[in-house]
Amino acid sequence: MLTIENMRIFNIQGAGLHPVIVELRTKDGLLGYGEAAVAYGIGAKAAAGMLTDLCPRVIGADATYPRQIWHDIYDNSFWTKGGGAVVFAALSAIDQALWDIKAKALGVPVYELFGARFETELEAYANGWSSNHDDVTGWANAAERPLVDGFRILKSYPFATQQKGGTLRHVQRRQLDDDAFKRAVDRARTLRKAVGPDIGLMFDLSGGLNNDQLIRFMDVCAELDVIWVEEPLDPFNVHGLKNLAGRWPVPIAAGERVYTRSGFRNLLETGGVDIVMPDVGNCGGVFELVQIAAMAEAYNVRVSPHNCASSLCTAASVQVAVASAMAMPLETYPYFADANDYVQVLKNPIEKQIKNGRFSVPTAPGLGAEIDLDVIEPFRSFDFARDMA
Repeated sequence: MLTIENMRIFNIQGAGLHPVIVELRTKDGLLGYGEAAVAYGIGAKAAAGMLTDLCPRVIGADATYPRQIWHDIYDNSFWTKGGGAVVFAALSAIDQALWDIKAKALGVPVYELFGARFETELEAYANGWSSNHDDVTGWANAAERPLVDGFRILKSYPFATQQKGGTLRHVQRRQLDDDAFKRAVDRARTLRKAVGPDIGLMFDLSGGLNNDQLIRFMDVCAELDVIWVEEPLDPFNVHGLKNLAGRWPVPIAAGERVYTRSGFRNLLETGGVDIVMPDVGNCGGVFELVQIAAMAEAYNVRVSPHNCASSLCTAASVQVAVASAMAMPLETYPYFADANDYVQVLKNPIEKQIKNGRFSVPTAPGLGAEIDLDVIEPFRSFDFARDMA
């Protein structure tokens, strides 16, 4: 048995990010790690607290059977059913750590447990490269850096405005004045001119626009031949997506704020999404994302795992991406580490291994992630053996 005897939680703060990492330890000393992917929003303390609340359901459980532990938590925690970001971020972190342990015990990568490694090398796309600019020309020209670094696909937020610390403020109340809307259109067109016709572009709208502005911007996206438009509608407006289906030759991507296979079934049944974007750090975890990807395949929909957290979440995302038959290039934030107070939680981050926009799929056991315990130790917020045993 791979009996869990301890849980530790690390609530990490740095560079405006706050990943929450869980460590599970078995009685035999195996360690598994997972991340509650709330690094890019509000909720780190809540996720760390939720992990603490779920701890009694994990201590004493057998990591040989991650799915049984998942269902014990899901079926008996009440707010997991129909729940949202905090509870599923916590459950996702636990699930990642359990699969990490199981795969390490067998000496194989996690993807081996699902009988697939569809790729030995993955392409990555760059996000976060334009957050230090608020104009049109500087914003578009910032693409030079990821292009020089070898990336061939870029994602950006043409409607967002710069905030202190390099973060972004998205559209408020689903409306923009004419000048702000024109700036976004000019950004998109200037970016296409700056990078040329052969670089892939995606635009993330974060569900911010009203219908008439969305229609006008989608026309621009069709003109610019973008790979996808992400979250064109508020995430609660799932059924509104069916009204967009087929109106433009532009794929629609959505799902970073959707949880569990049931939530993605509702999304897929609209017929209005071409690419689903489950996040291994909040959709329910590793096996939940594998199931979501398989269901998407039945709908002939591609999968692009959302990934906007620490390098641990990147490592977990790789495992599920290569186990999916319809996966797309992986989202990365290659310039998070620019900030002086950025906390790099891994000794072997995939972000540092990307060359010419590509990287080799790890073959090390588990998630393939080497946690830097010396770095994360100052952020330890809970230790079952210390605080509850």
